[in-house]
Amino acid sequence: MSEKDAKKELMRRANDISPTVRVGKDGLDQGVFDEVTAQLKKNRLIKAKVLSNSDDDVRTAAEAIAEATGCIVVDIRGGVMVLTDKRTWTSLCQKKFRGYSDA
Repeated sequence: MSEKDAKKELMRRANDISPTVRVGKDGLDQGVFDEVTAQLKKNRLIKAKVLSNSDDDVRTAAEAIAEATGCIVVDIRGGVMVLTDKRTWTSLCQKKFRGYSDA
């Protein structure tokens, strides 16, 4: 599976989940990084939202979270980012697509 297909699959999975981490007026701190790490360990795919009262831009916040936690930013739409752990990302990217020709 290519990275594009892996991104599509993760976005399909993320369609039904709500943002569980919120970056507010206090901005990015160690508590946000710890929460992202804990939730990724538990769920492997999460959404984080940068609230409008935050001083941080969603793209810079996503880059900072990815750098601090070692996660992968799958997509950013509006103020919401979809994050996954490296293990999930690499396993999806390395997965081979098997057609239904074996039937």
